[in-house]
Amino acid sequence: MAKKKGDGFQSSAGLVRYFDTDDDSSIKISPYVVIGACIVISIVVVVSSNIWPV
Repeated sequence: MAKKKGDGFQSSAGLVRYFDTDDDSSIKISPYVVIGACIVISIVVVVSSNIWPV
């Protein structure tokens, strides 16, 4: 059986159209804020587990 050679473009066309849109109403978060929040949450978890051991 022969394989179809055009399926990749048609199946990814919707994703390209979705990610190509420029939406000004969306929330934009800097990567540094996300990394900082992860570090702060990790510190809070470690400190709280030392203060209140289970």
